Amino acid sequence: MKPQSATTSYVIIPARLHSTRLPRKMLLAETGKPMLQHTYEAARTASKPLGVCIATEDDEIAETCLAFGAQVAVTDAGYASGTDRIARVAREKPFAGIEIIVNVQGDSPEIDGGTIDQAIQLLEDNPQAVMATLACPIRRREELDDPACVKVVFDTNGRALYFSRAAVPHVRDWDDALLESAEPRFWHHVGIYAYRREFLLQLGNLPQTPLEKLENLEQLRVLENGHAIVVGKTDVSIASVDTPADYAAFVARQGKRLAA
Repeated sequence: MKPQSATTSYVIIPARLHSTRLPRKMLLAETGKPMLQHTYEAARTASKPLGVCIATEDDEIAETCLAFGAQVAVTDAGYASGTDRIARVAREKPFAGIEIIVNVQGDSPEIDGGTIDQAIQLLEDNPQAVMATLACPIRRREELDDPACVKVVFDTNGRALYFSRAAVPHVRDWDDALLESAEPRFWHHVGIYAYRREFLLQLGNLPQTPLEKLENLEQLRVLENGHAIVVGKTDVSIASVDTPADYAAFVARQGKRLAA
């Protein structure tokens, strides 16, 4: 039995079969189990959520998940984002009493359960916020300059000011020592979200906003509509698997863990 949390929470993992850069990545199984199963089992190590559910439109994914014992919600096709998909699932009657929904990406097979608990705790501790997410320090210039690495800037109270694919904050007079400062100057947005369920159900009804369209970052829609996102600091990086090279590196790390 999991310890009682201050609020009720649940993890929903959106998963779809088609991926441009790494086809069928959710079902790749060179480690002996599908990548999505790794993500599901890792998410279940969190102590706060009451459970974990996988949301998908694909029958093949649903059948695979049921085979390894996961709870599955099958949705209609055509949702524009994983957020829209989990919002659809969160509307269902079994989730009516859940206060916090956590979105964990299906391509995060090495997610740490503690990061899920931390995101939930952030919402419990910050009643003014509708969303919580995490950020880890950036210590390499190539990561700072990589548009695939989303950066976040937040205020002294941990409220997000902006998310960007650009290197923010911009440094007028660059010094490499900035990447090594005791207090990190640059933060990589970790792709995990905790939502208050009531807000999640409203989010899909908000139209796309100008900054969201420019950056292709859905979280900017929340900020542009005047809502608060609280950001927690973590030293735990959540590596997503987006390319064949990412997957090969993940398989290699799994092999080392099994051999240890």
